[in-house]
Amino acid sequence: MINGEEFQAVTVKLPKTTLLTVSNNTGYIMCGALDVGLLNSVLADRKIIAGRAVGVKTIEQLLAAPLESVTLEAERIGIKAGMVGSDALLKMT
Repeated sequence: MINGEEFQAVTVKLPKTTLLTVSNNTGYIMCGALDVGLLNSVLADRKIIAGRAVGVKTIEQLLAAPLESVTLEAERIGIKAGMVGSDALLKMT
């Protein structure tokens, strides 16, 4: 929960890396494995709201980190690169 809003956090441990994501029904933030360029180009018709933070190793770090990049649809609702992950999620409610 962030400010009373519910989100789902998922950690997937893989060999030599860990995938992290926090989401709700509107969008998500994710670790550096997220390909924002792909979402903005090949999958543009899906209008995905998402942001990417790099160098994070835990969900707590993902929530506290500034987003390195965001999709065009995320920008449309006021989410910007540099915004802290938890603040970006609250714009998705």
